[in-house]
Amino acid sequence: MVNFASELDAQTVEQARQTAALPFVFPHVALMPDAHVGKGAAVGTVIPTIGAVIPAAVGVDIGCGMISARTVFTAGDIAGKDLSLLRKSLEAAIPLSAGNYNRSLNRYPFTMERLRRLERLAAERGVDLSHSPRWKEQLGSLGGGNHFIELCVDDDDQVWMFLHSGSRGVGHKIATHHIGVAKRVCQRAEVDLPNPDLAYLTEGSAEFDRYIADLGWAQQFALANREEMMDRFRQALARWMRANADTVEVERINTHHNYTTPEQHHGTDVWVTRKGAVAAHTGKLGVIPGSMGTRSYIVRGKGNPDSLCSAPHGAGRRYSRSEARRRFTAADLRARMTGIEYRHGDEWVDEIPDAYKPIDTVMADSRDLVEVVTGLRQVLNVKGT
Repeated sequence: MVNFASELDAQTVEQARQTAALPFVFPHVALMPDAHVGKGAAVGTVIPTIGAVIPAAVGVDIGCGMISARTVFTAGDIAGKDLSLLRKSLEAAIPLSAGNYNRSLNRYPFTMERLRRLERLAAERGVDLSHSPRWKEQLGSLGGGNHFIELCVDDDDQVWMFLHSGSRGVGHKIATHHIGVAKRVCQRAEVDLPNPDLAYLTEGSAEFDRYIADLGWAQQFALANREEMMDRFRQALARWMRANADTVEVERINTHHNYTTPEQHHGTDVWVTRKGAVAAHTGKLGVIPGSMGTRSYIVRGKGNPDSLCSAPHGAGRRYSRSEARRRFTAADLRARMTGIEYRHGDEWVDEIPDAYKPIDTVMADSRDLVEVVTGLRQVLNVKGT
């Protein structure tokens, strides 16, 4: 096990050791600077495997990740404008919170092409989506938890659109099904596991092939979901700025932090599972968000072989959601969000920055993994409950 975190609890270390001891792990498990306790494997763990994958290590939000888009606007362009109007426009354009979906598939001209592409991909790969009859209505929805939408300003006063989400309910259904399959396969084979959530599927089996096909589709759904929301964000921002939506965006970065993919490391072909980690191959751009009310970063990978060309996916939780609610109040959150437009209430107390590791510590621990391109500070935040 290789550890890049300066702040690490004993339970997270034990989870990493259990994962690293699996016979198909090669060459080692890497713990990212934001590592913390997760289900089965710790969040912030990079797991390279030969001939097997662990569905629960990928997690139930397959393909969850970040997308950021730099715009033509500067801080001066938005100074003095009513950010609450933009926030309300975003809340109207993008369904928020778990279980909330789109009422229509025809509201935006770009939605149907994405849905057709996902339909074709499902047909090509034999992906059965009968468990999620409303998966189309989920495209372009945010979800809840730590998913968010933000308007940010970077170190050079450029304005960025920024958001975090994944494969929504359909990805959850796919993940839950295959986690159950892996557990049953390992039980039938009488595999001795330190934790049942480390149950795995073996390459060459029908169960493995089915999971990889379904997983690949869910990852594509997650990418498309973020693209869809970003296009809606761009439309809302353009209206707010009285600009042409086709000309407001300069560049876009879209990346997963919960996924499995084939790569080569230390001269060996492996499956790399990044659970709460982003790819940081040499020169690759990535996004590392802070917590609600703190800075985020656009980064460029250094291709560190010890980290398996990976970097952290964010600040990483310090306190569980229940513990955060015991410790902090809506008044505490309001004080931490001074100067940031957001929807006030106590629904987001468990997302207060104090519930997370300091992002500056995480970035300092990441100095051998990535270089910072620019930092982002929020001026607007939208969250689902």
